This record gives sequence, structure tokens and C-alpha cells, in this order.
Amino acid sequence: MKNWLQENNWEEVKELIKKSKGVAIIPVGSTEQHGLHLPVGTDTYIAITLAEDAALKTNALIVPPLWFGWSPHHMVLPGTITIRPEILSEYLFDIVKSLSVHGIKKFLLINGHRIVNVIWMQLTAEKAQRELDVEIKIFDPAYMSKDIVKELGFGPVGHAEEIESSHMLYRYENLVQIDKAADNPIEEKELYSVDPSYSHDTLCYVPTSVKSARKNAEKAGGVTGEPTKSSRDKGKIYHEHLVKNLVKVINQLQNS
Repeated sequence: MKNWLQENNWEEVKELIKKSKGVAIIPVGSTEQHGLHLPVGTDTYIAITLAEDAALKTNALIVPPLWFGWSPHHMVLPGTITIRPEILSEYLFDIVKSLSVHGIKKFLLINGHRIVNVIWMQLTAEKAQRELDVEIKIFDPAYMSKDIVKELGFGPVGHAEEIESSHMLYRYENLVQIDKAADNPIEEKELYSVDPSYSHDTLCYVPTSVKSARKNAEKAGGVTGEPTKSSRDKGKIYHEHLVKNLVKVINQLQNS
């Protein structure tokens, strides 16, 4: 796909920047355990597929993805790589700074790692806007699907639950081993939810403790939620909803 920065020479990149109207998408994900039924690259794959479909409709340039995120709460299981948020923030800042020198002044960060990466991404975006005179938007699927998840009958945001699993079934079915999925229903907690669509009083999100993560690992292979309820058809509707909103945001950036 020619919208990817890494697949072009510098002269082609120069033309792509013009064609994109100075807008670049940076997919940001993680490499971490996602139960027994999903690959450890799930979060990054989700950010990549959203970026590709949105770029096809807008000509936005896509920057090579960040495959690692902040994942201390998943270190109880193999395959997880966690990077300190201060390192990730500086890394992303340098990417934006480099691209801004060559005419990209508007950025859309797609966060496939849902909620957890948002904290350091917000800090980076603010610093970049202040110091580099660029504009940055952060697109997080959990925040950008509040209008559709209840329609689809999905349960609350967890980890490797039916939302992520349905999305992966639609876009990367060859990487999903749904027969290995194990449910770990999310229990309601008074005054606390990690789900952005939760409409009641709640404390702010803090990554799960190692003790809690270990309990989930032993109970359902690291899953929180009910992946056995996953549906490829629902994943398609969910994906298309996200892409539609992505295109709107990119168009706004290109025309502002």
C-alpha cells in the first residue's frame, strides 16, 4: 500500500505529503498478551487496519506503527513488552518533530492500546503542539465507538473481550484461534469502570495491579470479558463505524 511512508523513496514521500495535504496518521499499539485466542500484536494490528482503510479514502500518509506501548499490568504473561511511558512520549515526540520538518503539520494518532496509552499520548500531543506548531488529534477506538457498542450488544470494555475479538475476526481472522477463547465476565465494581461509555460515577482508570492481572491470567488466560460472544459480522459493523469517524476527522484536518 503506497500510503505507507516506509514503502516509498524520499521523492515519493514528498509527493505523498502534498497529496495528503500535510496530514499523517501514526498507528500506536502494543505488544502484550491477549489471552490464548488473540496474538500479542492485536493492539497494533487494530491501529494498522484502521489507518489503512482511512488512508485509502483520504490520501493521508501513514507512518510506521509503534509496536510497543505501556503494558506493566500484562507482564505476568509471556510475549508482553512494556516500555516506560516517559520513553514512549519522547520517542513519539521525536517522530512528530522529524515529520514536521518536512511539511507535515497535522497528525492523527490512532491508539490501538485503548485507554492505557492515552495518558502519555496526551502529554506528547500537548508538548508537540506547544513547541512545534503542529495540530494533533488522538483517536481511541474505545472512546470513538460509544455510539455503536451498545447497539451491537457488546459488553463493557475489558481485555481481549468480544469487542477486540470481533474486530480481529473481521480483519485478521487467520490470526484468531477463537476455539481457545475463555470467558472471564467483568463484574461491576462500585464507583469504578474502565469503559469510556460507562455513564455513571467512576474513579479514573489506573492500570491493573500485578495481583489482579495474575488472577485473570490463571482464570481465563489473561482475558477480561466474554470473547466467546465474538462475531465477525459485528466486527465488520464496528470497524466500518470507526473508519467512518476516522475519515471525518482526517477530512477536518485536511480542510482546516
